Amino acid sequence: MSPVEKRSVTIRGHRTSYSLEKPFYDDLVAIAATRKLTLAALVAEVDETRPRDTNLSSALRLYVLERAKRGTSL
Repeated sequence: MSPVEKRSVTIRGHRTSYSLEKPFYDDLVAIAATRKLTLAALVAEVDETRPRDTNLSSALRLYVLERAKRGTSL
């Protein structure tokens, strides 16, 4: 299993961090590229739509998982 890596990003003018395993991070980068978004813009989009009781790292994993389950191409 891939170790969890902590990453930092600036969204809506403030610095935050999230922790993801490399496979989730790689898929997130691929999704951002496919959608022609920066990674920060995609993270901000997920952050805006996540339930407030869900942390950002979990929301990002669930976003990647949902796209994979729907068969949405990366």
